[in-house]
Amino acid sequence: MTDVLLSVEGLTVHRGARRILDDVSFSLGRGETLALVGESGAGKSTIAAALMGLLAGQARVEGTAAFDEAPDLLSLPEKAWNRLRGRRLAMIFQDAGAALNPCYTVGSQLTTVLRRQLSLGRAEARARAIALLESVGLNDAAARMSAYPHQLSGGMQQRVMVAIALACDPDLLFADEPTSALDVTIQAQIVRLILDQTKQKGASCIFVLHDLALASQSCDRIVVLYAGQVMEAGPSETVLRDPRHPYTRLLKSCVIEIGTSELDPPPGSVPGYDDLPAGCRFASRCPRALPRCRTDKPRLEEVAGRSLACWNPEEAA
Repeated sequence: MTDVLLSVEGLTVHRGARRILDDVSFSLGRGETLALVGESGAGKSTIAAALMGLLAGQARVEGTAAFDEAPDLLSLPEKAWNRLRGRRLAMIFQDAGAALNPCYTVGSQLTTVLRRQLSLGRAEARARAIALLESVGLNDAAARMSAYPHQLSGGMQQRVMVAIALACDPDLLFADEPTSALDVTIQAQIVRLILDQTKQKGASCIFVLHDLALASQSCDRIVVLYAGQVMEAGPSETVLRDPRHPYTRLLKSCVIEIGTSELDPPPGSVPGYDDLPAGCRFASRCPRALPRCRTDKPRLEEVAGRSLACWNPEEAA
């Protein structure tokens, strides 16, 4: 990776005595797409929120996150965050219906972003807002400007969210489960829309996903998380073609495809944050766990073209 846009080192999040994220590290190149994948409770959305500066007052955050010329996002004061959020960093939230303000029209919410961040005049902001809505595939965009969020379908609301997030041409976009409440045809349209728009603008994108198949088709790199720890990370093709961590291999076996007759989900469930092993957090469910897995945390090391944290990895396929 020659042009690194974001480099996260040792990201750790505490909520009281609970360690929600544990020493998370990864990097993202300019123009790349990266997927954060894992079961519910893996910490994927927490990573996105921490890197957007949205955990202030709710948690204690440690580590560093170098972003372009900013040496550490995690230590920025709120005024600096306000200059970055919306303009250079943006986020598409999981539930567009909840994220959009029901008291304001679509046009008002979009032009407010443009006027505040880019200092555009009223007429110029309106013209750009209509162009943005057209670019994300909303028909009759000028008329949609006066619509309230509840007057739009789920897919249309999500397109509005994409337009707002991309309004100021950010360098890095976070997409937090952007298709979870949509039917499969709309899901594909929204993902393709995000990928096309970010590619046109030369932006990087971090997807928060449960869907391993979607990650393999849409992202250059993948980070597999479990209970707040990185299990495996690297190029999507490398990690998913030949997974070395037992958890990645078990996740891959759960992908539902047409014609699948058997699924092999891992036994048990993600442990609570009050009952985590001192070592690898997957140890209690891992079929290859060794005694040291429960007591000694494996380091994230370079193995066969990917980063891997495992004392007893799978053999090469």
